[in-house]
Amino acid sequence: MMEWDNVNWRKVEIRTFKLQKRIFQASKRGDVKAVRKLQKTLIRSWSARLLAVRKVTQDNQGKKTAGVDGVKSLSPKARMNLANNLRITGKVRPTRRVMIPKPNSDEKRPLGIPTIYDRALQTLVKQALEPEWEAKFEPNSYGFRPGRSCHDGIGAIFNSIRYKAKYVLDADISKCFDRINHQALLKKVNTYPILNRILKQWLKAGYIDQGDNFFPTNKGTPQGGTISPLLANIALHGMEERIKEFARTLKGGKKANQDKMNLIRYADDFVIIHEDLGVIKSCQQIIEEWLSDMGLE
Repeated sequence: MMEWDNVNWRKVEIRTFKLQKRIFQASKRGDVKAVRKLQKTLIRSWSARLLAVRKVTQDNQGKKTAGVDGVKSLSPKARMNLANNLRITGKVRPTRRVMIPKPNSDEKRPLGIPTIYDRALQTLVKQALEPEWEAKFEPNSYGFRPGRSCHDGIGAIFNSIRYKAKYVLDADISKCFDRINHQALLKKVNTYPILNRILKQWLKAGYIDQGDNFFPTNKGTPQGGTISPLLANIALHGMEERIKEFARTLKGGKKANQDKMNLIRYADDFVIIHEDLGVIKSCQQIIEEWLSDMGLE
């Protein structure tokens, strides 16, 4: 069996990227059958499994954080075994609830830490799902996406207001990660049955607090799981299109109105920019209605 220290990581990354690129291209042209087939190939791929384990045990910030099993670091041999045993089968374990302080606030927010095995499996599934959704995501969504950063969002806002003063609706979705409706989210992800089942298990896994008490989770995605940011982005996908749809109904020509209206989103924070205050207020109502379908406000 190959040793962990002898893995050619450059080769592993190229192989995985090539598969992801094919998923992206198939999704772009709307070939659902090819997307599903390639996703299954990627999940079975030895390279993708190795990469998922490396991300969770060596690259990610939370690599030394333990889940409910208490395991926080793995030897090279254990990493190899983990990559070997990574399969979408079996039971998902609950997350470990940790409270962490919110920046610039006295409040604390809950973090659900899955076990190392579940985190590696989530990373593997994310590698398969992300290219499909990157082909669909809206142009002005900047949070938790490959190749995009906070500075891109700032740049988009600057370009929207540089030539003319405009009104801004600055909105924040209340406890976005904790309140997402599971059924609505799974319906939106709309993937093949085995993947759908494992996503549902992760959402419903529940958590164990410091006192070893188990609590079920009936809504929300666990913050702390590697797939949660992607699921939150999928849940909020379509918001910009809904606003552009409204812009097309305003007087003065479809194209002109679409260019005047901008919705720029970073994770669960977003701004809507337009020169007319009345239009901004209408947008607020439209977004409130749109979010309620996802269990959010």
